[in-house]
Order: sequence, then C-alpha cells, then structure tokens
Amino acid sequence: MIRGLITFMATLLLFCWPLTALAQDNPSGLFFNHSLLQGRDFSDQSLPAAEFANSNLESANFDHSQLVGSVFSKAIMKNANMRGADLTYAMLDQVDFSNADLSNSIFTEVLFFGSTFKDTKITGADFTDALLDGEQLRQLCITASGVNPKTGVSTRYSLGCR
Repeated sequence: MIRGLITFMATLLLFCWPLTALAQDNPSGLFFNHSLLQGRDFSDQSLPAAEFANSNLESANFDHSQLVGSVFSKAIMKNANMRGADLTYAMLDQVDFSNADLSNSIFTEVLFFGSTFKDTKITGADFTDALLDGEQLRQLCITASGVNPKTGVSTRYSLGCR
C-alpha cells in the first residue's frame, strides 16, 4: 500500500511539474478541449502545453509538430499522423491510437495509461521513461522496430522489450 502511494505521488510530481512550468512559459495557452477537429492540419506547428482533452482528432495531422507538455486525455486519434512529433512530458492517457502513425515521434516521460494501439505504426518512436500498462507494452513490443532519428534510441530499447 505504501509503495503504491509513493508511486502515485512520484507520478503526480513527474507530470505536474513539467506541465506547470510549460504553462507559465505559454501564458496565452491553446485550448482545444472537447473539440471536433477531424482531419485538421497541425503539422510543423509549435504547440507547447496545448490541450486537446476529450477531442475528436481522427485523421488529424501533427506531422513534425512540437507538442511538449500537451494534454490529449481521452482524445480520439484514429488514423492520426504524428510522425516525427515531439510529445515529451505529454499526457496521452485513454487515447485511441487505432491505425495512427507515431513513427519517429518522441514520447519521453509520457503517460499512456488506458490508451489503445490497435494497428498503430511505431517504427523509430522513442518511449523512454513513458508510463504504459503491461498489456500496452506487450502489444507494442510485437511490432517495435527502428531507431529514433533525433534521439538515437531504438524503439525496442525505449519500451524495454526483450
């Protein structure tokens, strides 16, 4: 019980501190919560700490976007393109990534609990220190391959695949 409480508190500290720091650096904030953004093009944009919680982003394009500290909790991202995006410190919990392309993206210290990855492309994605469920890890390790071109970290190594 105490170990669980310590893990929970550490997770809160890990994710709340970077998001708070980023929010102070971006006082204008970008809020797309509860939005219908199917097919929207966000490619090559800098969107630090942007919020997309509970939004429909099916087939949206985030190709090579900077999304450090962004929040996508409970978003629908079926068929989305996130190739080469940087999502360091992002919250991607309970997101549906079915048929999405996450190739060469950076997911360092990201929270993924409850997200689904059915037929998701992850070649070259870096998941270093990301928090994933055991079933998610098992599923992702089946197709994990490649090396991230920016970080030089292999996808399999970043997931801890055996």
